[in-house]
Amino acid sequence: MTSSIGSTVLGYPRIGPNRELKRALERYWSSRIEEAELRGVAQALRKDTWLSLRDAGLDSVPGNTFSYYDQMLDTAVTFGAIPERYTKLGLGSLDTYFAMARGVESVPPLEMTKWFDTNYHYLVPEIGPKTSFSVHDRTVLEQYREAEKLGVTTRPVLVGPLTFLLLAKPAADAGDGFKPLDKLDALLERYVELLGELHAAGVEWVQLDEPAFAADRTADELAALRRAYDTIGKLGNRPKILLTEYFGELGEALPAFAEAPVEAISLDLVAGTDALDKLAKTGALKKKTVVAGVVDGRNIWRTDVDQALDVLDKAGKAVGELAVGTSCSLLHVPYDVTAEEIDPQVKTWLAFAAQKVREVVLLGKAARQGKDAVAAELAEARAPITDRAGADRVRDKAVRSRLAALSPEDTERAPYEQRRTAQQKALGLPVLPTTTIGSFPQTTDVRKARAALRKGEIDQAAYEQRMREEIGRVVGLQEAIGLDVLVHGEPERNDMVQYFSEHLEGFISTANGWVQSYGSRCVRPPILFGDVSRPKPMTVEWASYAQGLTQKALKGMLTGPVTILAWSFVRDDQPIADTAKQVALAIRDEVGDLESAGIGVVQVDEPALRELLPLRSAEHQEYLDWAVTAFRLATSGVQDRTQIHTHLCYSEFGDVINAIVALEADVTSIEAARSRMEVLEDLNAVGFARGVGPGVYDIHSPRVPSTEEVTGLLRAALDAVPADRLWVNPDCGLKTRGYQEVEAALKHIVDATKTARSTTG
Repeated sequence: MTSSIGSTVLGYPRIGPNRELKRALERYWSSRIEEAELRGVAQALRKDTWLSLRDAGLDSVPGNTFSYYDQMLDTAVTFGAIPERYTKLGLGSLDTYFAMARGVESVPPLEMTKWFDTNYHYLVPEIGPKTSFSVHDRTVLEQYREAEKLGVTTRPVLVGPLTFLLLAKPAADAGDGFKPLDKLDALLERYVELLGELHAAGVEWVQLDEPAFAADRTADELAALRRAYDTIGKLGNRPKILLTEYFGELGEALPAFAEAPVEAISLDLVAGTDALDKLAKTGALKKKTVVAGVVDGRNIWRTDVDQALDVLDKAGKAVGELAVGTSCSLLHVPYDVTAEEIDPQVKTWLAFAAQKVREVVLLGKAARQGKDAVAAELAEARAPITDRAGADRVRDKAVRSRLAALSPEDTERAPYEQRRTAQQKALGLPVLPTTTIGSFPQTTDVRKARAALRKGEIDQAAYEQRMREEIGRVVGLQEAIGLDVLVHGEPERNDMVQYFSEHLEGFISTANGWVQSYGSRCVRPPILFGDVSRPKPMTVEWASYAQGLTQKALKGMLTGPVTILAWSFVRDDQPIADTAKQVALAIRDEVGDLESAGIGVVQVDEPALRELLPLRSAEHQEYLDWAVTAFRLATSGVQDRTQIHTHLCYSEFGDVINAIVALEADVTSIEAARSRMEVLEDLNAVGFARGVGPGVYDIHSPRVPSTEEVTGLLRAALDAVPADRLWVNPDCGLKTRGYQEVEAALKHIVDATKTARSTTG
């Protein structure tokens, strides 16, 4: 790596092009391989990444971007922020790490929530007054040396101290008034120590990520940012520092970044170029290197090279030295579009991680050598941009006419109490009704059947018969356990968004476009490239079959429009509010068909409602307006007696609590087990007065909660919610769990509910 940064990316996918890490992790967790084999897989993935990035022509290769689970968890371990309940387990270092991530039978895991407004989840560190920081783990140094042996000089990447503390939560014993940021000075001492060690090892550049400052921050937090980087910047023996922000513009934090005594900063210029306008006037960056993040690290459309070059030209006039990079880490996109066999025209419009690296390299050459030096490459890059802009297939006149004809009445239902009376009469449910969130474990046999259908080894009729057999098993199990409102288990669905995208016009799905969601959990976001419509019913046949197996109420299960957008790669050529309404109309048609088929309960999941909330409060209302409108458009076409549920999970809900009320769902199930029912306080504060199902079983951990544990959570819920509005359910779907643990956990839930009913009258 040269003394300047040149062309670079801020991070790279780490799960493996073929999900090698996922498979190795799951084999290790099930004791099918030893730790040495897991570490060998990890080392091979790191090697392939470093060599491929170097060979692609990047001037600076990021290091320490690999993780066995999560970068925030890695940072906690690096600096010794490991709660005592995990160290007392007496496990080795790697198993202690996984206990924090996944829990063990006797100890639950750390809380997990969304990484800013992405679909990536991070583990929330716990920091208290007694937290004692140390340089506990030196993986960052070890991986630098590992790459060096391969002939690759890397730029180690660390989560910055401010972002780490601002995203942490106070430990349970922290006491009133304590904030993790109160520990900044103590943590800075350890960052200083580690930076000194990296410098002594010959590390030239270190990247410190501070994405927390793309969100609103207080004056005290901004002052802490200045203090921290004054401390780091003025160190005598340290590597050069690349201070990065991403996921938005810096806003009020811009002066602190620009004036920090560090050598380089990175700006997300996909989010906007206001920073350049402001900095050009002040000259604050004339002595710095600026990595201009002009290649989108979060979406999969090819970069418009002419727009990017215009931004780079503007940036070059405002900075001391210009480098070219991605807006954020490429963790959020798949590896390589050449691995896909998809619609050939749409494929030319796409850029996954490997293609984005080449875009960065090309733009870097154009910025340094001039456009004429790479004229042929630029012409080749322009062609798919022009083709996409003129493609008729992205617009559907019928869809656009239907959208134009909508009126406010299309998003309204009768008052809740009127609906509630009709639903009680139609459903006849007991107090504290029990249910699940929808999916049941996806067994090996189910996955094999899906793979066999895809390979042509079985026909559609044989596949459907196997799915009906699994549905029968799921319904029978729920009947035996004693649940009140059943589900069909969703065995036919590979993913709660991809399944619907495969049945809607305007989407394509990938075969290998995997993106890490958390740990070993990967998703394949569909690609929404054109106007959306529903050619035919998507779920009615399966729900009707399941309902025919039971006299109990059965929920139809759908994914809501906001979540479909959040968990897809969405077109960027029209307002997202219009795209949301198109998806909502397709879901509305499905809800109506389920009702016509005799399904009296329909759940439209919106776990991503909080996820898409803009990081700046000034932008919240515009987003919430279209998000709420889309959900209500999808769910307001039914009769009073049809009960509409929604589900939200693994986010901080305080900022969207009023929107949850505005959704007008009859029942809202919500993650609450890890946070011990904290969300109910928020709901009560805004006068939420409809059905609510706070989760009593954390399904993201393999541990089975005891009946006593569930009873305790139910008591806490009953302290906050009247029994006649309280539902009892897991935190989320059961797809990733095994039948043995699921059956035990659901039995405990039913037993705890029976006890609670006997004490509530």
